[in-house]
Amino acid sequence: MRISRLKLVLLLVMSALGLIAASTVLVTYYELKTSPPFCTAGSVGGVALNCNAVLGSRFSEFFGVPLEFFAAGYFIVNVVLVCLIAFGSERVFEGSLNILFGWRFLGLIFVPYLVTIELFVLRAICVYCTMMHVAIVTDFVMITYFLFYKKDFAPPVPGGTLDQIGGSE
Repeated sequence: MRISRLKLVLLLVMSALGLIAASTVLVTYYELKTSPPFCTAGSVGGVALNCNAVLGSRFSEFFGVPLEFFAAGYFIVNVVLVCLIAFGSERVFEGSLNILFGWRFLGLIFVPYLVTIELFVLRAICVYCTMMHVAIVTDFVMITYFLFYKKDFAPPVPGGTLDQIGGSE
């Protein structure tokens, strides 16, 4: 394994959290036609905790497809790329690492727009959307830290793994 178990778990947990949030909305709101759990709990500073206001808005779909569908796909791709980085060959590792960084940066680009729409246009936030936003930002911060500051992602070293040469934490 190219990365420590801790890093693998951290990277996979954020994607799992985002995937669970996206799947919950897709199933409850779009399939069962009911409000997802924990979606209305008052307001703070004039911004309501109201998933229905967010999910029912014109901003919740892109060309008729719910944004949560794209989010679920985003988190699934994250999981696949992390597994390729952790367990793939050297050639697969190098390509996957670059793709993962770009992929996570792409996800990060949408978060400020979506948060701005929720807070300033709709004046409502969705707890599940917020969970996905947190997962996307945390994902990007972690991969950036691991890639550029810890130097823990590297091609295999002859005679050892990163866990054996100080890559584990």
